[in-house]
Amino acid sequence: MGRGGQNIGKLETNSPRNSPRFLTNPNLFPAWAKDVYACENHFQVTQKSGVLSADIERRRKIHGFNELDKHEGPSIWKLILEQFGDTLVRILLAAAVISFVLAWYDGEKDDGKKEINAFVEPLVIFLILIVNAIVGVWQENNAEKALEALKEIQSEQATVIRDGKRITNLPAKELVPGDIVELRVGDKVPADMRVVELISSTLRVEQGSLTGESEAVNKTNKAVAEDADIQGKRCMVFAGTTVVNGSCICLVTQTGMETEIGRVHTQIHVASQMEEDTPLKKKLNEFGESLTKIIGVVCVLVWLINVKYFFTVEYVDGWPRNFKFSFEKCTYYFEIAVALAVAAIPEGLPAVITTCLALGTRKMAQKNALVRKLPSVETLGCTTVICSDKTGTLTTNQMAVAKLVAMGQTAEELRTFKVDGTTYSPYDGEIYDWPSGGMDANLQMIAKIAAVCNDAGVEQSEHKYVATGMPTEAALKVLVEKMGLPQEPLLDGGSCGSDLLRCCQQWNECERRIATLEFDRDRKSMGVIVNSPSAKKSLLVKGAVENLLERSAKMQLLDGSVIQLDDNSRSLILIALQEMSCSALRCLGFAYKDELPEFDTYDGSEDHPAHELLLKPSNYSSIESQLIFVGLVGLRDPPRKEVYQAIQDCKQAGIRVMVITGDNKNTAEAICREIGVFEPEEDISPRSLTGKEFMVLDDQIAHLRQSGGLLFSRAEPRHKQEIVALLKEEGEVVAMTGDGVNDAPALKLADIGVAMGIAGTEVAKEASDMVLADDNFSTIVAAVSEGRSIYNNMKAFIRYMISSNMGEVASIFLTAALGIPEGLVPVQLLWVNLVTDGPPATALGFNPSDKDIMKKPPRRKNDSLITAWILFRYLVIGIYVGIATVGVFIVWYTQGSFLGIDLTGDGHTLVTYSQLANWGQCSSWEDFSVSPFTAGTRVLSFENNSCDYFQSGKVKATTLSLSVLVAIEMFNSLNALSEDGSLLTMPPWANPWLLLAMSFSFGLHFLVLYVPFLSQVFGIVPLSFNEWLLVLAVAFPVILIDEIIKFVRRCATSFLKSDARKSSKLKSE
Repeated sequence: MGRGGQNIGKLETNSPRNSPRFLTNPNLFPAWAKDVYACENHFQVTQKSGVLSADIERRRKIHGFNELDKHEGPSIWKLILEQFGDTLVRILLAAAVISFVLAWYDGEKDDGKKEINAFVEPLVIFLILIVNAIVGVWQENNAEKALEALKEIQSEQATVIRDGKRITNLPAKELVPGDIVELRVGDKVPADMRVVELISSTLRVEQGSLTGESEAVNKTNKAVAEDADIQGKRCMVFAGTTVVNGSCICLVTQTGMETEIGRVHTQIHVASQMEEDTPLKKKLNEFGESLTKIIGVVCVLVWLINVKYFFTVEYVDGWPRNFKFSFEKCTYYFEIAVALAVAAIPEGLPAVITTCLALGTRKMAQKNALVRKLPSVETLGCTTVICSDKTGTLTTNQMAVAKLVAMGQTAEELRTFKVDGTTYSPYDGEIYDWPSGGMDANLQMIAKIAAVCNDAGVEQSEHKYVATGMPTEAALKVLVEKMGLPQEPLLDGGSCGSDLLRCCQQWNECERRIATLEFDRDRKSMGVIVNSPSAKKSLLVKGAVENLLERSAKMQLLDGSVIQLDDNSRSLILIALQEMSCSALRCLGFAYKDELPEFDTYDGSEDHPAHELLLKPSNYSSIESQLIFVGLVGLRDPPRKEVYQAIQDCKQAGIRVMVITGDNKNTAEAICREIGVFEPEEDISPRSLTGKEFMVLDDQIAHLRQSGGLLFSRAEPRHKQEIVALLKEEGEVVAMTGDGVNDAPALKLADIGVAMGIAGTEVAKEASDMVLADDNFSTIVAAVSEGRSIYNNMKAFIRYMISSNMGEVASIFLTAALGIPEGLVPVQLLWVNLVTDGPPATALGFNPSDKDIMKKPPRRKNDSLITAWILFRYLVIGIYVGIATVGVFIVWYTQGSFLGIDLTGDGHTLVTYSQLANWGQCSSWEDFSVSPFTAGTRVLSFENNSCDYFQSGKVKATTLSLSVLVAIEMFNSLNALSEDGSLLTMPPWANPWLLLAMSFSFGLHFLVLYVPFLSQVFGIVPLSFNEWLLVLAVAFPVILIDEIIKFVRRCATSFLKSDARKSSKLKSE
């Protein structure tokens, strides 16, 4: 179990749902379930007087200020220290310190003249560690930004009644429970409050960011059930939400951290403490620990093998005497141990991983997935469950008319038209089976009401169509545009044909609105009084179908004739309504009235007697009576076109999709069937639960373990967190989508938090790992595919770099074991690990992805990064690298030619292998002399000290070893193109970036060889043509060796598969 799972376990009591972070406060006064009088009594206030000044301080001492807590994050020094907690980093740090001390010691031997190149190695290691620490601190320092963003949505001021006086612009932080607050249109709610009185007839609050509801909610002052969920608390307004219509008087019930937004704040903080490492980082940590043990063992072996060179004992009469210890030789082999540590650690790996992930983020950004945290790119690749919101992610979050029902030629007949389209674009989709002769009178009346009894609009913004006003009304205007105009123009010289809402504009010019009967929650309708070209007044009404039918006496037929609305016709319309409602369509009816005697002469003037009727909303129901019913429409937030295929891709890829929404159950089920989460005729009762139903299940785990899709409707933030926490405990890798404040805790808790870029709040974005620029579910699936491809490529270059390091370790170990002079020094190994290996490793990140990458199940979190076979393969390669680099060093000293290549052109002196292996005893050799030889532009002479031939004179042999190492690692990068595929089937040009990177790395190597200053720093010299031939001849066989190993692997795999098929066939027979 990962760290997140362990923390969850610690917070549990008997079951996960009893975790304290999910429980509500048992002492919380349920103001939503009490009438206004009981609330006033509880808080000891009255609506008129409010809280008394003398009582404010007492209340504040109990409840504190109305503000969110500031959680202090770890100090910068603690974050810096945490960056050095990794085992490999500690080894590098120790190597750097030791190298620095040895460099200082070596400098002191030359009378205080210290050479700068002696300090290159420790300085480079220190630089690597500093950069690593800076990146780590920067990433962790972003963790608390979601909490800061949460504070920004709080209200700053409030209008309050205290001591019977109205106080405007009171700082919201000074509010206390019991305060009486006045809210108006546009106000941001400053605290959780109970509505005690509606000043306007209607109060609508936009609280979707907190509850997940797709539309503004009507509020009332009537009590609701005590066990109501947050969406059901219609008499409560919550901190951070916004009043979009109406005004009211409220009583503050909770402030600060006790509010719903305060609970979200606490949940985000708890979730941030439970973040765990990505699967790849865990594997690298495990590898680091194993590598540490291997390094320790090899270092001990090196010392044991070479202890005879710096510590000798003479035995006299069987007793040890005359102990001799050489500090110089001891430090020399200590340097070899440091070189071993540097060789074993892939210092360039963090940089290459970061580069590959950064390149991955660019690819994802092109697909509208904006990655905020680099490690999440890799985590996406092993996602096993996607928990998706419905509104705006699986659907367009744009209301659209899906069905139009009009009256027929007789009272027993209805006409149904299917309407296509999923956006606010008037050009998106069409109406099927539309009358070829144009609109009849009944359809014209529907179009007129939909266009004129409407306050919304549609605008084009950045190649998209967006609604202004209520989404349902905008959808009706789009319907009118699809319906078109009657054959004859409504007005001479009407609107220009290029106007976006041309038809609606013409209807509004034809029927001029002079009064509006605003929508209210009692009659559930909106009406407008219009003045037609004939100067006759008409009332156009739209609203809930049942309510309009109750107030309708007649109905209009296809030809425009009006007949009595009898019971049979009424039942026929209600059956159509029921069918549409069962399909999760939101239905609106249309009606009109021509007989308005009290408004015959009304022109909108406030002096007209009829104007008094319009000032009292209680009169609207009587005005909207004796209506003529004309038809109805069904609207919905339609699913995105591409989501169905994305869901199918998830199923093929072994990824389960769970829909978690705040919307109602019927609507959510209908959408899930349509997009393929459920089959059209499938019994989904075991798979579809509300948040409440899930929380009371005895075995929640069993429910979540069901194969296939699941649906959770009417879900609250705590439900989302509970689901994510339980899934993570089961070992699932969870991607969670969300857009609201209420989603932030679950986004923080999930392995991958995915926020919506268009509809998402800043809080959700800051809590997320990835932001969808287009709010589209299919973008998540594309990102998962990209994540899988990136992981495969990362696996390739991680294995490549590790195999390269194995070769370096083998080289150092063989050098120490054979007792020959040190062929490679730490600064050269650092150069190879950081610079030379880096470009090919990065280029492997561009390997083309497998075509069937989304037809394979997700990898398990505990899948090994390096299997036993891979380890064997790279051990073989590593041993060859060691033999090649040490071998070429020995060849230069002992052989005049090799493989037919002449090596005597520089005039160097040949020695025997025995002399090379015992070079430390050179001072005792008699008549040992060495001739001068050419190294680049220099001539090296050893007249004063022939033994120096094995120290400063090894520069050419060292250069050959380094060049062989670089060449082998370039060829080895070709081996990494495919795990088991031959270079004949996956040729080098399959990834042209790799060929470019190899050329670049060779170019860098030539740079340090042939630029005098750099060659001096790295202790190497230029090579001749023959010497380059030797390098290539020794390096190339690494390709042949790996091809043989891959061939054996393919044969073994094929044999095992064939054997398995035979066994299966025998069993079936």
